[in-house]
Amino acid sequence: MEIPPVAERRELSCDVLVVGGGTAGTMAAITAAEHGASVLLLEKAHVRHSGALAMGMDGVNNAVIPGKATPEDYVAEITRANDGIVDQRTVHQTATRGFAMVKRLERYGVKFEKDEHGEYAVRRVHRSGSYVLPMPEGKDVKKVLYRVLRQRSIREKVRIENRVMPVRVLTSGGRAVGAVGFDTRSGEFVTVSAKAVILATGASGRLGLPASGYLYGTYENPTNAGDGHAMAYHAGAELSGIECFQINPLIKDYNGPACAYVANPFGGYQVNAEGTRFVDCDYWSGQMMSEVKREIDSARGPIYLKLTHLPDETLTSLEGILHTTERPTRGTFHAGRGHDYRTHDVEMHISEIGLCGGHSASGVWVDENARTTVPGLYAAGDLACVPHNYMIGAFVFGDLAGADASANLGERAALPEDQVRAAHELIYRPLRNPGGPPQPQVEYKLRRFVNDYVAPPKTRAKLDIAVETFTRMEAEIEAMGARTPHELMRCAEVTFIRDCAEMAARSSLTRTESRWGLYHDRADLPERDDATWMYHLNLRRRDDGAMEFVKRPVAPYLVPVDGFAVPEPGEPVVLAPEPSAAPAAARADGPARPVGEARPIGRSPRLLELQRLAETGPGVGEIAPYLDDPDPKVRRAAVATLTEVAPDGVAGALAAALGDAHGSVRRAAATALRELVEVLPATDALRAGLAPALGSRDALVRAAVLDVLRALRLGSPDVFGGALHDADHRVRIQAVRGLVAHDAADALGRAADDPSREVRVAVAHGLGTVGDPAAAGSLGRLLADGDALVRAAALEAAAGIGCPPPLAEAALAALHDPAWQVRAGAARGLAAAPPDVVAGPLAKALDDAHLDVRKAAVLSLAGFRDVPEAASALDRARRHPDADVRTHARHALAGAGATSEVGAASDVRAASPG
Repeated sequence: MEIPPVAERRELSCDVLVVGGGTAGTMAAITAAEHGASVLLLEKAHVRHSGALAMGMDGVNNAVIPGKATPEDYVAEITRANDGIVDQRTVHQTATRGFAMVKRLERYGVKFEKDEHGEYAVRRVHRSGSYVLPMPEGKDVKKVLYRVLRQRSIREKVRIENRVMPVRVLTSGGRAVGAVGFDTRSGEFVTVSAKAVILATGASGRLGLPASGYLYGTYENPTNAGDGHAMAYHAGAELSGIECFQINPLIKDYNGPACAYVANPFGGYQVNAEGTRFVDCDYWSGQMMSEVKREIDSARGPIYLKLTHLPDETLTSLEGILHTTERPTRGTFHAGRGHDYRTHDVEMHISEIGLCGGHSASGVWVDENARTTVPGLYAAGDLACVPHNYMIGAFVFGDLAGADASANLGERAALPEDQVRAAHELIYRPLRNPGGPPQPQVEYKLRRFVNDYVAPPKTRAKLDIAVETFTRMEAEIEAMGARTPHELMRCAEVTFIRDCAEMAARSSLTRTESRWGLYHDRADLPERDDATWMYHLNLRRRDDGAMEFVKRPVAPYLVPVDGFAVPEPGEPVVLAPEPSAAPAAARADGPARPVGEARPIGRSPRLLELQRLAETGPGVGEIAPYLDDPDPKVRRAAVATLTEVAPDGVAGALAAALGDAHGSVRRAAATALRELVEVLPATDALRAGLAPALGSRDALVRAAVLDVLRALRLGSPDVFGGALHDADHRVRIQAVRGLVAHDAADALGRAADDPSREVRVAVAHGLGTVGDPAAAGSLGRLLADGDALVRAAALEAAAGIGCPPPLAEAALAALHDPAWQVRAGAARGLAAAPPDVVAGPLAKALDDAHLDVRKAAVLSLAGFRDVPEAASALDRARRHPDADVRTHARHALAGAGATSEVGAASDVRAASPG
């Protein structure tokens, strides 16, 4: 391609410019539009598919649900996880606004797991506090957001420019006034004039090189190469905590999550090569990563994720998360090695380093309104330094940025032509040298140096080499060659990676202590130095191009935290920059490969018509002809369009589609109803429309209808009771859930003899949830069941009805059952029994051969910590060989909320880091 002249450019303008169409960027655009601003959303891929959220999310890691946790507990938890160095005002925003964001997302159509009574099914993953909220249909989150973004009221205010990649934020008079970039498909030069700019480009995920050696085989979305970090830096904004890296425990050779937030709640755990558990920290943190790395490097390595002890039903549920929402290729990866969770434990490793506010504590410095230190410039999501913010935090700060930016618009200013010319040179320079070193080779070399000299454990000698190397590589990066717009995009990303690498190396040199476990492990300075370094370490670019550092005092805590003393308030201290060449170029955000328009299914031209129609926000009447098309592929695509657009009357149209002659159309309609259930009107008309489908010949349709009727409170006990006689066990399970929602213990008891084990397990859990003491007889029948999992569920449910004497004796006897699941259920059920009767047997269960039994015992004992015998057992348990037992015992004795987890479902779904 030819290099366009600087004057030949597409000139765009708006009130609020949003860079990045992922989690935070989409929310920022929606909120700014709702506040009346004209919004331009730039995305180097396509907003429909872009960002770390594109594949979906299996749960929320930090939901502070009223009645389940408090904002103060959450703020304290994050403060401890970050060794005290945190601006609690920012974390408090997520803690206090997160629940409202959950409700807002529900109104959009995002589904969060609830129990039969409609209460949020919050899970406990961290060893103190319950914040994890599963998302059964989390794979569709981005689709839901895109649907909202395309609503007419929003679309009138938001202009989306897909495949436009900014490389620089433009400033005038110290204020952000726009951006400059190019079209990643045509190569066209683009400038934007804006009154405020919001950066939401995600983590710097392509900083370190994965152990696999694949450039794009990273844990984080590989399209997020540090674009926003570099753009903010070159605009003069401060960045903070860049020495605090993101590192995760992952499956070796396959960078997918596997442990604390996903597999551990199912009963999986990490062991070394000797089969011994070794992790003993209270939070997904740098300390945990230190323990993992130490074990891998020791004679006890490698380490494994142990799953082979779990029942098949649990493993199937786990695969449903790990092999779909999390990483769709993961099942293929394991199959290629001949491995199965039922027969093979999975080798684990640690990830490459990256920069991510959402999972550690690094990023662009922002206040509680997402403002950076440059007026008119905002940052949100994984780009912003709001520690452990995860998905809900990204939504919250996207919302804050959109609201504040639209309320504080600057005056429109002329774009600085010198900055425009410099950005033009950065973008098109590789075209002048098409035969130069290709981007993959240069990037591999750069990131290998990151692994060699920047990754922990760090030393001054290695970091000095890193700074020298990254400075030298500026010339090599300038010599890169490209021939196409796509290659220009990749070359620009390399400049961003180099910027982030230098910032990481210089920050790590400047903080002369070790902190945050493995995240900033200085082997030559192994001690934490609170006297000198209980400060935020910020960096910024001076006008002369040098990088300088600022020690910013930690702001006074909103929530006091034992063990951390904040220094007296003072002024920031500027540290002298080390002599070095100025850092290189900036960057933008984009996909690992360009994502094209959705491909048509089959050959019918009607499919292309539907694609075009979907972009116009059609009503049900416009889509109706396609629902009657002779081709089932067209009808199925029409159902998908209804789901994406969700026009008025969508519920009736989908209910009618449940009667389609083709199974794929019926099941698509059933899936759509479940996906949209949070936004469907709970009307008598919908009840009537769904009623015929209860007689469908398709069991999946019948099950889906019962699920929707329960969720919308449209089903009666008679309807659910009648479905207990259905021929398909999946339908009967939904019937059980519906009866639980109506507290119909008698009807549930009649299903205690169901031929399906899964149904009987659901009945047992349901009786425990209803909590009717009259259900003791039904639970007694289930206790005599021939299946160990049914007996385990019945014993656990006994706690829900107070574990009356007949059941208490049975539970005590079951502590000696050959099946570990039964022993664990018994230990959980005894949490509601008289403490003077069960404290001794539970204390003995602390030495059970199976970890789940030991954990259940210590959690039940925690409820009796005022009983001397139980308190003595808990005191001994603080020195127990098992890490979980030790931790729960400590929390119990400290009154730190080590709950008995009464009635918790054994088949738990939890969230991954995100």
